[in-house]
Amino acid sequence: MERLDTRLESQGAEFLVVGELLIRRITAYKTYTNMPGYDVIATNPDRGTAARISVKSRWSSSASQFIIKSFKCDFVVVAKLNRGPEVTAPEYFVLPVGVVRRAPRSRGWNRITFGAIPNFHEYKDRWDQIRKFLRSSRARKGRGLTIRRARTRAKAARAG
Repeated sequence: MERLDTRLESQGAEFLVVGELLIRRITAYKTYTNMPGYDVIATNPDRGTAARISVKSRWSSSASQFIIKSFKCDFVVVAKLNRGPEVTAPEYFVLPVGVVRRAPRSRGWNRITFGAIPNFHEYKDRWDQIRKFLRSSRARKGRGLTIRRARTRAKAARAG
């Protein structure tokens, strides 16, 4: 069976995650270059902190697992797009990377079933974890271009 090309859906899921963060007033950017291990960066411009987010999209409403190859992130967001067989609104599960890292996974493909993550459904829409992380001492401090741009944009938004 030929593998389905899901690049467009994956890109769409990343934009949906950025949108969910933005409507919660968490500054976020999609990485446009292929960053190993993460797809989205959330920042707290006032503190100069950042969180790296890996987005794992699932097309089907009956999906029960995802594949992860890299843990070079702070959070994994499982974006269930729910496009079939029953079409419903997307669902988001915001998982700290430590929770995902501890879950058993299959050999070779590194598949993790939702059931292998304790209390998986309690992570639904837990965007507050990212906000809390960005305020904590565990968040990545940075003086890189992304953080400076975010600060400048945040100041301009407050002034305008």
